[in-house]
Amino acid sequence: MQVRARFWLEAVLAPLTSGLFILTLISRDWIERIFHVEPDAGSGAPEWLIVALLFVVSIALIVAARTDWRRAQTSAN
Repeated sequence: MQVRARFWLEAVLAPLTSGLFILTLISRDWIERIFHVEPDAGSGAPEWLIVALLFVVSIALIVAARTDWRRAQTSAN
């Protein structure tokens, strides 16, 4: 069975974005700690937007990787 290179990109990025989603959900100020920037003056709104975006991207990558995997399995049979 041979999968496309896109599958591997999705398979690597899905856990990465999922991990960042969980990290941001637990500790929303990690971004401010790393970059030493607080553009929202502590309101937290951008962090919630980042949580939502990371969730959507993670789900999309998981679904895309699963679709590519199943497509490769089907073509191998």
